[in-house]
Amino acid sequence: MKYSFNSDKGGVVFGGEENINASFKDLCAVADSIRYKSVPAATAILEGVSKGGKAIPYRRHNKGMGSRHELGGKKGRYPSKCAKIVQKVFQNAVANANRMGLNTESMFVVHASANKMSIVHRNPSKGALSFGRGMYGYGSIRRSDLELSKVEIAISENASMLGKRASKSIDAQKIRAAKKKTAAPAQPAVKGKAKPKVIE
Repeated sequence: MKYSFNSDKGGVVFGGEENINASFKDLCAVADSIRYKSVPAATAILEGVSKGGKAIPYRRHNKGMGSRHELGGKKGRYPSKCAKIVQKVFQNAVANANRMGLNTESMFVVHASANKMSIVHRNPSKGALSFGRGMYGYGSIRRSDLELSKVEIAISENASMLGKRASKSIDAQKIRAAKKKTAAPAQPAVKGKAKPKVIE
């Protein structure tokens, strides 16, 4: 499988699948939800969406889509079928990393994408007549083609391969964690009435 990842592939572990009978628009939304996330965070997201209890935002292909309260008013859906497909590809990448002896708990999703591969045209049968003689009828208007998609995911331990926004958020998380560790422990409150101050 040829991957569309054009950056340095050193230390990057891939997983992918082709000829998927699923909507590439929903696959794109699921891939966007785990991109630049850590492996544990991406695992939690995919498990929540695959069970149908968690919504993910749709940044594209969201015309006429309703907003979700749990997403802060953003448009989103519950693509459990596509989440299971992406989860399978993601678990494949994690298994490849484990086989190479890498620590997956400290790895990030540096690449996640879904694209349309091919379209299989499906025509209605010539016997689908609705009116007249020798006509194909309404069945020819309702032709539905089969679109096949592909998904590819790459994980790496190198956090510098992430996007600018993702790297900034990760640095901010590390700074906040360091501040919590170095902060002095809060002194327990003294029970009883406070002593009055003496003014000389």
